[in-house]
Amino acid sequence: MTLPHQPSSLPADRVSAPPTPSSRPSIFLVCGMVAGPLFFLVFTIAGLVRPGYDPLRHPVSSLEFGPNGWVQALNFIVTGTLVTLFAWGVRSPVRLLGGGRTVPVLIMAVGLGLVGAGFFDPDPISGYPPGTPPIALHASLHRVLHDLFSTPVFTALPAACIVLARRFATVRMIGWAVYSAISAALMVIFFVLSSIAFGQGLSALTLYGGLLQRLALGVGFAWLTILAAGLSLGFAGLWRGRSPARGLGSVQARSR
Repeated sequence: MTLPHQPSSLPADRVSAPPTPSSRPSIFLVCGMVAGPLFFLVFTIAGLVRPGYDPLRHPVSSLEFGPNGWVQALNFIVTGTLVTLFAWGVRSPVRLLGGGRTVPVLIMAVGLGLVGAGFFDPDPISGYPPGTPPIALHASLHRVLHDLFSTPVFTALPAACIVLARRFATVRMIGWAVYSAISAALMVIFFVLSSIAFGQGLSALTLYGGLLQRLALGVGFAWLTILAAGLSLGFAGLWRGRSPARGLGSVQARSR
């Protein structure tokens, strides 16, 4: 004997509703959203209250000099740790875009580079600290190590932008693809100009080396922050378009 069909007690929209992104983003993705704003807030305040320091002329790393230099050193280390944790959190979302390990590895290189920059001071440059020459004649070991660790911040980050721009273009997320490509180009341009300025190669740029470096960092960390926000939302809330928001939302639990 068969039992009569019993209608489902669940509303129709609950039966057929597709999975949506979790309302609680991964802690690793939150690290990516926090890293950039925290980094800029700390070095901006430190630069404003430092006597003889000119944010337009002097690099961020020069804030490691002096009795309060530990503040910027700690800022490098904390920001680098947050970026490294974010790199761990992007693995699953990037796989859904058809990517592999390249982007997480590049972002992790940025994070580890920032951590390393916090442990090794640069040499005086562009007349800071006051009374020092524009550029050191012979690079110290700690400057060489500082520059070595800092390099991925200005190279691996735009490389990650380019790799993801290609992935975004493949899945027809054109807004994200264009934004990522433009971010990579601007970051490289500002980095090259700031390097010329700090090398005292062009007097017109020397006065604005700090500004150019901050523009490079600003473009890169803005992209990183917006990317982290987009991943946390499954791309549903940013440049909705033809994005795989549903698929990305389904991996939020796995990236925790």
